[in-house]
Amino acid sequence: MNRLEELGEYARSLGCAVSFGEPMNRHTTFRIGGPADLFLTADDTQVLQKLCRRSSETGVRVTVLGNGSNLLVSDAGIRGAVFQLGGKFREIALCGETSVRCGAGASLASLCSFAKSRSLTGMEFAWGIPGSAGGAAFMNAGAYEHCMAEVVSSCSHVTRDGGCGTLRGEDLRYGYRRSAYAENGCIVTSVKVDLKRGDPEAIAARMDELYARRKSKQPLELPSAGSVFKRPEGHYAGTLIEQCGLKGRRVGGAAVSEKHAGFIVNLGGATCGDVRGLIEVIRETVLRETGVELECEIKTAE
Repeated sequence: MNRLEELGEYARSLGCAVSFGEPMNRHTTFRIGGPADLFLTADDTQVLQKLCRRSSETGVRVTVLGNGSNLLVSDAGIRGAVFQLGGKFREIALCGETSVRCGAGASLASLCSFAKSRSLTGMEFAWGIPGSAGGAAFMNAGAYEHCMAEVVSSCSHVTRDGGCGTLRGEDLRYGYRRSAYAENGCIVTSVKVDLKRGDPEAIAARMDELYARRKSKQPLELPSAGSVFKRPEGHYAGTLIEQCGLKGRRVGGAAVSEKHAGFIVNLGGATCGDVRGLIEVIRETVLRETGVELECEIKTAE
């Protein structure tokens, strides 16, 4: 029995769902990705700590999966183990009159709905972002001039060797699409957001308005990983790409969206190689024609 098989058996003994050779195209919004060597779901913090400790001791590489909405997985799949957060990691609860504690595995949509149902305002901007709460806190996701840094007051985490801790306030080191977690390698397990009392009708109306804007401008009908590039200082990536005449540009099954040039969409059967090839075409063209170097926002895994 090799190290991955041993970890899989150990995970089963802890009550985890375990799969070998799990196709990752089932778990990413791009619908792209080969098989993960080992795929398992942890349902609570203690189990996750034990799995991290065992993985660290045995030298098994671990990739943590959120909602797969900002992820491009290699056609060859992911080596080592993929940890998905389920069970208690998807629970959401009030932890004060206007504060909410959300498990990292819960979707942003469920967090927004929870806040709306309690007449709490502050999460409306995130309605329609297809990510998990943990992933959003990890990368400081944002939209419509607002971001997670405005509402997140603390995050709890598990370290790669099985320890645990919490970061608060300035220790989160939030910036544009980044946080302390992008550097420290810890796994976010829960997120606390501080919101405000609001009018339920106004909250619902704002969420409807933003979703309508998103639907009208973004290719939600096709598989994608959201915005491919970070916003360059003083510019918008989508505008630059469109100005370079790249809307509709294809490499294999991947194409620059006709609806929003900041998105690459899977027209059917696109591979990771197709997407990577198209990203290079875009970056090289935009740099040559505008002098602006685009930086990828989506994460890769292999």
